[in-house]
Amino acid sequence: MSNFSRTKYTARAQRNNRIATAAFYTLGVLVMLLIFWLLFTILSKGLPALRPDFLIKQPEEIDAGGGIGPVLFNSFYILFISLLISIPIGLGAGIYMAEYAPDNKFTGALRICVESLSSVPSIVFGLLGLAIFAEYFDVGLTILGGGVSLALLNLPMLARVTEESIRAVPGDIREAGYALGMTKFHVIRKVVLPVAMPAIVTGICLVAGRAFGESAVIILTAGLSTSGEMWDFNLFSPGETLAVHLWYVQSEAIVEDARQIADKSAAVLVFVVLLINAAFRFPLWLGNRRRGH
Repeated sequence: MSNFSRTKYTARAQRNNRIATAAFYTLGVLVMLLIFWLLFTILSKGLPALRPDFLIKQPEEIDAGGGIGPVLFNSFYILFISLLISIPIGLGAGIYMAEYAPDNKFTGALRICVESLSSVPSIVFGLLGLAIFAEYFDVGLTILGGGVSLALLNLPMLARVTEESIRAVPGDIREAGYALGMTKFHVIRKVVLPVAMPAIVTGICLVAGRAFGESAVIILTAGLSTSGEMWDFNLFSPGETLAVHLWYVQSEAIVEDARQIADKSAAVLVFVVLLINAAFRFPLWLGNRRRGH
């Protein structure tokens, strides 16, 4: 290739690089603007009218001025149950698939099945929970059924995120641990998991936010009502959550301030999802700050 052709090729490559960089920056800015616009629209409608008593009052079926106390508690309670089940099993499955499972046709098929389950609509898991708890065990629509069904919904995604996060850890880091005389278990616990933890926490944030805002599974497994008590820890009580209450108020409620309740409930729902993400990421940020990263 002559010097002229090489110079022309370099100039064209640099021009294409600048165009691609500008296009990706523009796309990123547009996506961020869309996200901030959605957040501003939802929060600006609900937060200004939000009062502390709204978060602890009972919902009203006929009279105006109801709150979201029991449904907000049920949301956190069911989220806790689902994470309590899905995080240990999902992380364990991801670690096994990444570090211990042999590379053969069976594990390949298993990965395909897990990926397929990650894309299954949530209502399918709701029907599964309904068949297990309401029909087979005959316990009805309960908080326990909602929590376990949400855990089943989140398990495939959490397992795949964990596996991919661990596989992304450079092999040199593992070899350094083995060179120091560490066992495979200690290399995973002391070396691999700390490096992969930011990506794993991102996956946990995704499944936690999805679980907190899920409605189809809850309608089929936990119901459209509460026990009427603010702090009801009974696992066999009905478990309407904030997302389900928001859908009900917006579509079927007959109270005169249904629109205001829906706006405030939507603002609380979005704010709590943001708070969940911050709560999971704060320990990582604090640890990086202490290490001087």
